[in-house]
Amino acid sequence: MKSKTTFFIALLALMFSVEAIAQDDCTISVSLFSEPAKIKNYDVALTHYDKAITDCPKYSIAVYQYAVKMFEYYIENGDKSKIKDLENAYQLRMKYFPNKSEKGDIMADIAQIKYDNAIGDKQSQFNAFDNAFKADEPNFKSPKSIYTYFSLAMDLYTDGQKDIQEVFDLYDIITEKIEKEEGNYATRINGLLNKQDNGQKLSSKEVKKLDGYEKYLGYYGKIKGSVDTKLGSIADCENLIPLYDKNFDQKKEDINWLKSAAGRLNAKDCETPLFYQLVQQLHTLQPSAASAFYLGRLADRDGNNTDALSYYNQAVELETNLNKRADYLFVIAENYRKRGSFNSARTNYLRVLEQKPAKGICYLRIADMYSKSSNDCGNNVFEKRAINWKAAEMADKAARVDATIASNARASADSYRQRAPSKADIFSEGMAGKTITINCWIGGSVKVPNL
Repeated sequence: MKSKTTFFIALLALMFSVEAIAQDDCTISVSLFSEPAKIKNYDVALTHYDKAITDCPKYSIAVYQYAVKMFEYYIENGDKSKIKDLENAYQLRMKYFPNKSEKGDIMADIAQIKYDNAIGDKQSQFNAFDNAFKADEPNFKSPKSIYTYFSLAMDLYTDGQKDIQEVFDLYDIITEKIEKEEGNYATRINGLLNKQDNGQKLSSKEVKKLDGYEKYLGYYGKIKGSVDTKLGSIADCENLIPLYDKNFDQKKEDINWLKSAAGRLNAKDCETPLFYQLVQQLHTLQPSAASAFYLGRLADRDGNNTDALSYYNQAVELETNLNKRADYLFVIAENYRKRGSFNSARTNYLRVLEQKPAKGICYLRIADMYSKSSNDCGNNVFEKRAINWKAAEMADKAARVDATIASNARASADSYRQRAPSKADIFSEGMAGKTITINCWIGGSVKVPNL
């Protein structure tokens, strides 16, 4: 019995010894590759790469991270033969480290590199992006890849390989994706800005994060404009009306088609009896948020504000999609603003921002209402003009969260500050650094700048 125990212990010791030797061999193999790769000495690193991934494929994710950088370097310098090696490195990473690999991001990166280097035809390139998006939409985040994905769909339509309805459907999906990512970054930006507004100093790490968030928000804003431009003339009323008119009889029982058609005609403000037909049919088949909203638009066009607001509010109550609900709330806010009901308008603009933090136009609209109300607020000329500082704060927020209107928002903020009390006014009134309570509908307070 004792001899069996001794044998078993010896066997275990041998197994651990073999494993330790193998582990030590991997440490050497991986080190021979990774050390030169760290300092971008890729010609040396490349000679050790195959052994590292063949003998020790599970040793460290860093091997594949360095490999990607290495192969991207060669590709950027004109060696397209390394594209297959890059793809293989990514595939091995996903195979051996699936929990540390964002599939959508990786697949999109492979697709983008192939596209940038003209590998494959347009259909295969589109399929690569399409597969990446459908496999892992949450991690398909690259602004460049999102734009390329849609751009290829447009190219295929132009070449007669894709139906116009497919392009419209993808446009809706891409737009929703961009707005989702914008909302994520705007929420992070607002969190840090609110911290500043509350008098807390941001750490160097937070300042760096804020800069990164704002840059990415700017990228998404640019590609959203580029996607709209790319869609261009094929989405104008001249194309939409005959397309939907031709398909109406065949599709009039298809609720999703009715929603899409009515939505696109509404977005382009197409003046056509077809819009009324679509809305009535949609409301008959399935009274919904969308049909209620479109009935509101029709009432608006007829100048019936009361009915319009009633329908819009029904749409908000019925809608479960947060993005669409925000769009309906924005229309309600605009309705109140145009009628001079600024307090109600602000309430609804703020409700929009709860759902779409990157919709900077809401801050800009509030800023405009503040400035226009300056004569109705304050006990003297200085306090009335001070409202413009409050307006400038709102315009600044618009610029920070929405790159598509940043330039206009910054110009507005500068204009509001020019209307606010000057340094001479602040000095003569002895108001430097003081806080003014705002007693009109605007509420809150504004701090006078220090001299």
